[in-house]
Amino acid sequence: MRFAKEAWPFVVPFLAAGAALFLFRRPGWGAAACALGLLVLLFFRDPRRRFEGGPEVVVAPADGRVTGISVVEDPEIGPGRYRRVVTFLSVFDVHVQRCPVDGTVVYSEPRRGLKLAAFRSDAGDKNQGHTQVLQTPAGARVGVRQLAGLIARRVVSYLHAGETHRRGDPLGLIKFGSRVDLFVPESYRVMVAVGERVRNGETPMAEPGGPR
Repeated sequence: MRFAKEAWPFVVPFLAAGAALFLFRRPGWGAAACALGLLVLLFFRDPRRRFEGGPEVVVAPADGRVTGISVVEDPEIGPGRYRRVVTFLSVFDVHVQRCPVDGTVVYSEPRRGLKLAAFRSDAGDKNQGHTQVLQTPAGARVGVRQLAGLIARRVVSYLHAGETHRRGDPLGLIKFGSRVDLFVPESYRVMVAVGERVRNGETPMAEPGGPR
């Protein structure tokens, strides 16, 4: 199992505390500290995923449950209307996000905002986060917005404008859960429904061809 490098500043203090407690003959407390460190490490697990479908298919950028599908206008993503698919991440989900398509990064910027509960309908418009947009070889713009929440205090993006990435490449992570919004052109067909669970880099989310 792989783990995101951002895990270690959180995990190492627990393991160091556990080692010190064992050294001072407090095995019960030492075991508890080490167990907590391992639980935190699980938040940053990065399982290998692969999708074998056609190159035009948009895959899930995040693990979690689909909680909303809507049509929106969002100047940060680009002109026109987009289908927005909202994925809510619990503390038990994988926290690493992956690129949903092959493409060139045409936008990658943090966004100031609030830290409302991620399940609120207005969190996508008001919460702090990071937005990245990839332009596919066919010219479509596909956006991913990582959003902070009440528990998730930090969003990390790995993408920079001008880079070219493959579908499934690491995109970033949200520390301790929250929400990820996927934006595809309105002309795309959404392949998931509200309530479904999805897996980053693996679950097909949308494809060109019109609404579901």
